[in-house]
Amino acid sequence: MPHMPPFVAPLRFTDPAAALAQVRNIYDSGIQHLRNCMQRFVAGEDLPGRVRACYPFVRVHTHTSTRHATPVTAGLSYGFVAGPGRYETTLTRPDLFARYYEQQFRLLLANHPVELEVGTSTQPIPIHFSFGENDHVEGTMNAARRALMREVFDLPDLGAMDDGIANGTHRTPPGEAEPLALFTGARVDYSLQRLRHYTGTLPFWYQNFVLFTNYQFYIDEFVRLGHEAMADEHSEYIAFVEPGNVITRRRGLRSEDAGDFDAMLHGLQGTPPGRLPQMPAYHLVRADRSGISMVNIGVGPANAKTITDHIAVLRPHAWMMLGHCAGLRNTQQLGDYVLAHAYVREDHVLDEELPLWVPIPALSEIQLALEEAVADVTQCKGAELKSIMRTGTVASTDNRNWELLPDNEPQRRFSQSRAVALDMESATIAANGFRFRVPYGTLLCVSDKPLHGEIKLPGMANHFYRERVEQHLRIGMKAVELLRGQNASRLHSRKLRSFAEVAFQ
Repeated sequence: MPHMPPFVAPLRFTDPAAALAQVRNIYDSGIQHLRNCMQRFVAGEDLPGRVRACYPFVRVHTHTSTRHATPVTAGLSYGFVAGPGRYETTLTRPDLFARYYEQQFRLLLANHPVELEVGTSTQPIPIHFSFGENDHVEGTMNAARRALMREVFDLPDLGAMDDGIANGTHRTPPGEAEPLALFTGARVDYSLQRLRHYTGTLPFWYQNFVLFTNYQFYIDEFVRLGHEAMADEHSEYIAFVEPGNVITRRRGLRSEDAGDFDAMLHGLQGTPPGRLPQMPAYHLVRADRSGISMVNIGVGPANAKTITDHIAVLRPHAWMMLGHCAGLRNTQQLGDYVLAHAYVREDHVLDEELPLWVPIPALSEIQLALEEAVADVTQCKGAELKSIMRTGTVASTDNRNWELLPDNEPQRRFSQSRAVALDMESATIAANGFRFRVPYGTLLCVSDKPLHGEIKLPGMANHFYRERVEQHLRIGMKAVELLRGQNASRLHSRKLRSFAEVAFQ
């Protein structure tokens, strides 16, 4: 028989906070059980049977497709189930997702005359997902003891964490509940582990607005601006976090201003890594989590897909790409901006998950914010603004040397698509935003024009980077400020949601 913590039978709730407290109780009990057993196992003790703890779940039963929309919920594209039936999902890390879970619970109760059922699921928590943020207990065991782990503990089961729900390919077996969220608890935990590995910071620090870049120059400028903000005791940001969870607190920060971050800001002492992780992340933290996280994804669509696959589980309000591109029109100048309103996907990394016949629409809220941000930062308007920023199609390719292919075939396709710019990441980030229902946008800066003989040369490139990077980054940050001023729930456009969608945002 499995060695498990006490089973918690489903209880019904009409209070979101009480339902969340029950989720927390079940999860914390299971995690503590796994950690205690793991410590005993590492110490060489024989445990009394196979060790197991299971995720908490939340479930609703509805008998009608009619929802009781209120003025607060009527315009939202989420928060309600698609029709009559039983819906459920497993949950994880209530410490990290408390606000998110409580909001989803509240919307379900507002939209449907139901009770929330919370109890212990049958989905095991893999032992690797129970470790604390700084635990490395498996490293103290010899190879034989590590091999024995699979006989004693549950290991990650990829069959329980695929992306069929998000991809629209999930088919619920007869008699089972329909999904309530895009991601199961195990799928979320898998990505949280990956984020820590790839970006060098804890998922706890991620903010609701994410900027991606493909150049270290942007990160250097973001770091400068982050430390500048920390020196200003009146800054809207409370902390700046760098890889290794190195924290710089705002000058004069008081505990009452730090909110949920207070304990971590005063309890965690990070250490700069010996070398940067593959895709380092930096966080300008606001107490309400509406700050800015910035990630250097490096070059190529594979990295772009990898990082957005995992950040998606954090359910950000928006992510945007700021990077450099090749200008494809003779009328463009180096340093001009390109606001993407459509994408040609020749990156290939998402062809299986999101077929090429699926359109990737522009989202008006993001487009308007980026355009207004360009105008605000550059102080250009009307015809002058149009002279430095072009709205058009961006093509993304997985072939960095596309211009060297014979017969000019890529050039012909790009011309037929009316593309005005080319890069390697933007279409991937937009497509994964569409796939995971995360609002997205792209503002690129022309750094070369290979079709017109203007290629990157070291001296020219360095001058260009110095001139444009600060302005471009400030535009991205200004766009976040404008989006933050809106009702964040309205950013999650109906364009991103199908006609039989999960309830959780």
